[in-house]
Amino acid sequence: MSVQFYHSHAKVSVSTISPQPVVSSLNSPITREHDDMRRLFVGLICVLLGVGVQMVHSASLTLLPGQSETVFLGRHLVFLVISVACGYAASFVPARILKANAGNFCLVLILLLVAVLIPGVGTRVNGAQRWLRLGGMSLQPSELGRILLPIMAAKTLTEIRDTTGFSLKSIPRTFLPLIFILPLVAKEPDLGATVFLALGFVIALFIGGWPMRYFIGIALLALPAAVSLLALKSYQMKRISGFMAAWQDLSQAPWQIRQSLLSLGSGGLQGTGVGGGWQKLSYLPEANTDFVFAVIGEELGLAGTLGLIFVWIGVFLTGRAVMRPMQRGSFEWILGSTLVIQIVLQALANVAVVTSMVPPKGVPHPFVSYGGTNLLVNTVAVGLIVGLSRSGTQRTLQMSNVGGPATHSN
Repeated sequence: MSVQFYHSHAKVSVSTISPQPVVSSLNSPITREHDDMRRLFVGLICVLLGVGVQMVHSASLTLLPGQSETVFLGRHLVFLVISVACGYAASFVPARILKANAGNFCLVLILLLVAVLIPGVGTRVNGAQRWLRLGGMSLQPSELGRILLPIMAAKTLTEIRDTTGFSLKSIPRTFLPLIFILPLVAKEPDLGATVFLALGFVIALFIGGWPMRYFIGIALLALPAAVSLLALKSYQMKRISGFMAAWQDLSQAPWQIRQSLLSLGSGGLQGTGVGGGWQKLSYLPEANTDFVFAVIGEELGLAGTLGLIFVWIGVFLTGRAVMRPMQRGSFEWILGSTLVIQIVLQALANVAVVTSMVPPKGVPHPFVSYGGTNLLVNTVAVGLIVGLSRSGTQRTLQMSNVGGPATHSN
């Protein structure tokens, strides 16, 4: 295409090359394959949600016939509808909005964590003050940190990398959110959530390319504080000693570990059938929440537990696949990859607790356990992953299909 400009003394002709339409690239086979992978990822999550509905209903049965299982199922379905709606909405939130409001998100999280610790505002259950009651529902603010902290980490990391570069002076700014948030969570107390939030933040830094020498230095500085925190809590040491006893003499192991292992062992290869388990009948603690995987092992057997594990392997592989076309090191890529790893790590931690591979800790099974905040947070995380992969891939394709520079001739 040639465009002519007329001046009083000269005529200038500018020849340009029309850029290739971006729309055709967005409909390319590579893009369609990426969309199929994203649908497979969401489909696997829907499989987990379906298993969760079935197992929450089955695990809520008790020795006394009544409506308890119906009540738990009804509440879970309400939580599920709200969570899916929020996750769907989250899939349309632009990455620039997340990045621009990362600081505000952290400020809201800090205010909620402070509110939890105020007597009369936060709700104390089993010696821990971790929940806010909102009508007939409860909110656990520390769970929100599993999304908000990675957003802040990805924003801080990309800004420092693109401006001043990594240096010792940038370390305080990098860890400023953790300095405010982690002590509040540990005060509840919730050591497991404290560790998991710190781990998610560190995963985001690692994925974003934070220098390894800084990781080593921070680990050496944080180790004494972690050891002292653990030593100050007697019940945490009791959990560790009970975990060690389970491998030496099962009769000396804590009750929940014994019942969990009995549930898994009594299921055999094919299980007793959905609804046919006995351990959940007031023997297995937290059967529909933290130990729902043990109920799956009893009622669906080894085939059911392995099948669930294979679904999680598929979630991890497809989650990584939807991130692959994105620009490595971008805000979208760091945040999306961190959220995928966090969700899978939580599932792995739950299975490890139920099978007595690690000391007991209340870790719900993502999308399968009964619960409100955890289900909401994980479903919103999936929505963000879908939205980030879609917008990040489109931006990468648009950048790769920009036409060549214009040529000028006089």
